[in-house]
Amino acid sequence: MTKSQVTAILALLVLVGVLPLACNAQVAAGNESGNIGVALKVSTLGPGAEVAFPIGNKLNIRGGYNMFNYTRNFTKDGIQYAGNLYFRSGEANVDWFPIGHQIHFSPGLLFYNGNKVEAVAAVPGGQNFTLNNTTYTSSPSDPVKGDGMIDFTKVAPTFRVGFGNLVPRSGKHWSVLADVGIAYTGTPRTQLAFSGTACIPNTLNCFNAATDPTVQANVQAEQTKINKDLTLFKFYPIISVGVGYKF
Repeated sequence: MTKSQVTAILALLVLVGVLPLACNAQVAAGNESGNIGVALKVSTLGPGAEVAFPIGNKLNIRGGYNMFNYTRNFTKDGIQYAGNLYFRSGEANVDWFPIGHQIHFSPGLLFYNGNKVEAVAAVPGGQNFTLNNTTYTSSPSDPVKGDGMIDFTKVAPTFRVGFGNLVPRSGKHWSVLADVGIAYTGTPRTQLAFSGTACIPNTLNCFNAATDPTVQANVQAEQTKINKDLTLFKFYPIISVGVGYKF
């Protein structure tokens, strides 16, 4: 069982564990006891599922889990990357309905933010590539290869504005929900590691990419450059649409 599967199971157990408390809270608040809403959705965090219950006339607690994989190959600065995007996140929100029971404002939290990008890097022997504006040639006898990863802080505050109520106060059972908002995930963190032999073009000067101080300094500078380019992504946009049913 993978770490992401364990996390998904734990997130669902947390949601299931609060359901009895939700029913008690509904009774105390004078709402219909036992009203629980579930939904399937698609969002910029990946496809997912949600559970919600009322804790007052104008408040719901809503939680969910999102999961998505995407694979893409690309080339940057002469380095070939086989990239994999992993979306894994667990979220909890408070839905406040200030007017009626449709428009809601939802402060919340990604209590688990496992979103990341992983990539396997390779430079064919004899091909030039660039690190921090320094050009190298990958050795034909010991080609340069490596790994890269971009990840985010594991916990992130969120805020959303949306339409729809997963637990309608009327007799309706089906509902359509839509949300727009942001998650403050902080500046993405890039990690790069290379091995193999990198040479100065048209010379006999070659270096172990994993240990040479100059190559490693260029790798660190490249990481810093990528992190700077990704600064805008510290505010991650959230857009979601789903269909729900109230039991």
